[in-house]
Amino acid sequence: MPLHSYTTEKTGSLEVICGPMFSGKSEELIRRLRRATIAKQKTGVFKHSLDNRSTLKSVVSHNGTTLEAFATYTPEAIAALVEDNDIAVIGIDEVQFFDTTIISVICTMVNKGKRVIVAGLDTDFRGVPFGSMPTLLSIADSVAKLQAICTECGDNAIFTQRLVDGRPARYDDPIILIGAQEAYQARCRGCYLIDKKPFVLQL
Repeated sequence: MPLHSYTTEKTGSLEVICGPMFSGKSEELIRRLRRATIAKQKTGVFKHSLDNRSTLKSVVSHNGTTLEAFATYTPEAIAALVEDNDIAVIGIDEVQFFDTTIISVICTMVNKGKRVIVAGLDTDFRGVPFGSMPTLLSIADSVAKLQAICTECGDNAIFTQRLVDGRPARYDDPIILIGAQEAYQARCRGCYLIDKKPFVLQL
């Protein structure tokens, strides 16, 4: 039986940047893409259309750093734009919002020799692995898991705490709610609060 390599003539890669809200994911994504631009590599930046906190036309970090981006609901639109414009380095922010077809789209681009850099929440406000992120983390060439600062005690934060009227949201609340400081905080394991433990953590 013939053997098949995972690589093509030009080797691509997948880099995943993850962590809770306010950990600097978008800032790190922007930093890597700007370095690629300085290196004269053609870059393309994409985000989900749900993320309209500041503007649909840019990726915006919480410290105000911006980079022009194309917003879309469909992973196929990313693939088409990359192909049509011969983009070499692809950045995708808030990748957890895309449906699971984003996985096959990313794998196809990597197999075509593209460098793909994605940023997103690894867990939702319930502490449950978010969307396609578990798979992307598993198949990534490299992973940067960032931490924020707990708003309660100042320790390293790995959880995203959703607030409703200033109080912790309930486990059964809707998973996706676009917001920033008014709706979310970064919390450490000791300060994170939820009304029941996520099923994924029960042994």
